[in-house]
Amino acid sequence: MEKFVKWMDSQSLLVKVIFAIPLLDILWVAYRLVKSLVKKSVLGIVLAILLIVIGLPWLWLVDIITLIVAGKVIWVD
Repeated sequence: MEKFVKWMDSQSLLVKVIFAIPLLDILWVAYRLVKSLVKKSVLGIVLAILLIVIGLPWLWLVDIITLIVAGKVIWVD
């Protein structure tokens, strides 16, 4: 699982933004869940599961904005 997190972190900004478009944004939701599982963060795991259920309709826009501004996806870990 750590390899997935490292792979996502190592991608170029363009690829990260492409992964943030609707329907592909599920990769960033999975990234958040895996990152929290690796760090054993209970809060992160619960939030990631909630985002899978309720966050997908609008989360892609937040991801694109934070990728362009900060160069990474914002997460609690």
